[in-house]
Amino acid sequence: MPEPIRLVHAEPLPHPAWTEIIAADRRLATTPVGAATEEHEVARLFEGVRAYQVGSLRDELPRHLWPDAALLARAPDLLAVSTHGAGYDTVDVPAMTRAGVLVMTQAGGNAEGVAEHAVAMMLALLKRIPEAHRAMLEGRAQDRAALMGRELAGRTLGLIGLGNIGTRVARICRDAFSCRVLAADPYLDTATVAARGAEKVDLSELLAASDVVSIHCPLTEETRGMIGGTALAAMRDGAILVNTARQFIHDEAAVLEALESGRLAGAGLDCWDREPQPDPANALLRHPRVLASPHTAGVTEESRRRIATWGAQQLIGLFLRGERPPRLVNPEAWPRFAERFAHAFGRSPETPAPA
Repeated sequence: MPEPIRLVHAEPLPHPAWTEIIAADRRLATTPVGAATEEHEVARLFEGVRAYQVGSLRDELPRHLWPDAALLARAPDLLAVSTHGAGYDTVDVPAMTRAGVLVMTQAGGNAEGVAEHAVAMMLALLKRIPEAHRAMLEGRAQDRAALMGRELAGRTLGLIGLGNIGTRVARICRDAFSCRVLAADPYLDTATVAARGAEKVDLSELLAASDVVSIHCPLTEETRGMIGGTALAAMRDGAILVNTARQFIHDEAAVLEALESGRLAGAGLDCWDREPQPDPANALLRHPRVLASPHTAGVTEESRRRIATWGAQQLIGLFLRGERPPRLVNPEAWPRFAERFAHAFGRSPETPAPA
């Protein structure tokens, strides 16, 4: 039997299902890396490694384990990088593409978990549940009218990004709450947006018209800092902001200022400049009209098992079954990858491995 194909996986893994599936096939072998892995160990641990299963949460992974040009110099045999979830914030995609390394995600695997979390934040903030809870703890809940809330039903919801998660949020809010749903997504045409349950608008129209703005786009150079002072000033007075997508899309200082001025009625934030635990002294974290969570929108048993299973199956499909990855981020890397794959294994990537 030939030597197993070597993988490396970054811990923590989303769910034990990943290692269970990989370990069940003797043609694969995996080695863990993580917070305790020293920089001088990288070249040894990645020697002969063909695939890297990696997290995308920046502060959970040492910088020297991020898949970038520096890591590629120590891992010359690497052919594929697969992330734990939908994001790939730690991955230098252009560097991978230049080297003929495929980048894959598990996009859609946590869509239900994140969508439910986003809607839960909308409801809690409109109904002012966190404020009511705090008032009761502090013994000042006698005046119930001072905690007057609003209903989600019939309101206008603005979605920034209409991918797997945004589409699910649109469906929940349209079908369960009769919301008018607007979507700003420059990569989708009007017909596609309509098929996904929303009206296509540009960002400025969405901000001006929405009672609730919910962010569901990736972090890119286009979206970094997108919701800053100018965008927040364009929102309706008393609107709600929800971000269950990625850190740095909203500007923390600008959101705090908008809350303190009263322009924003509340903010549901699952994404923070420092994750998963922001500085406890962070004024935004402590604001009474902020509902905070430590990037746990997709941390459900079902979502974690799903993305772990998808991640393992996608790697097995690529290396053992001759299948093109269904969630490929950089398809333009395929020709160079195919050449390198053939050189490494003596067969094309479309050809299944011997049993």
